Amino acid sequence: MKNTLKWLACLSLNLMLSLPLFAGTVTGKVNFTGTAPEPEAISMDADPVCAGAHEEPQMTEEVVVNPDNTLKNVFVYVKTGLEGQTFPAPTTPVVMDQKGCHYNPHVFGVQVGQPVQIVNSDSTLHNVHGMPTKSKEFNLGMPIQGMKLNKKFDAPEIGAKFKCDVHPWMNAYAGVTDHPFYSVTGDSGTYEIKDLPPGKYTLEAWQEKYGAKTQEITVTDAAQTADFTFAG
Repeated sequence: MKNTLKWLACLSLNLMLSLPLFAGTVTGKVNFTGTAPEPEAISMDADPVCAGAHEEPQMTEEVVVNPDNTLKNVFVYVKTGLEGQTFPAPTTPVVMDQKGCHYNPHVFGVQVGQPVQIVNSDSTLHNVHGMPTKSKEFNLGMPIQGMKLNKKFDAPEIGAKFKCDVHPWMNAYAGVTDHPFYSVTGDSGTYEIKDLPPGKYTLEAWQEKYGAKTQEITVTDAAQTADFTFAG
């Protein structure tokens, strides 16, 4: 009995010593310089439901520059540095809504194996056409308001595209990773990646028109900052 207790105590101590003593947070901003392409007006006249959902003209979302010259909808994630580690996929789904004949969100992150719940909040026919290159493609009609579908990705892929063949302006992109360390910039152009174990990593920022930029970081016990800049 005593030997068993000693063995358990040693095992617990070894496990404690093998675990990181801290986890870091990486924050940053994605800036934009130069001249952005002018957003194009979307014509929704062919579908009265789409046209009637908006009082203001709707614009394309390929490049969205915030008032402070930062970029929205940039996917920032850890590209390298986590090799050999495994992270269970969350069971809580990421929701992608078809509302007002737009995909919302336009860019999102999800782990391999995590459900993506696709919702049709419009009283019109949508079809969701998932076009990943590392997972199985799918194309499913969603004719009923309130209808929901669940899909999963089988492998990591950055920029996996969704489109609607009924409404050609509708598109969205998924950043699919095998870990939870990612973020998407919003109206302030900022991102935050929490609970990253100590180590050296490559961060990548991906934007649907301008491609990707990388940056090397070292996570310590202090908060890290890593900014990116895209040019038009």
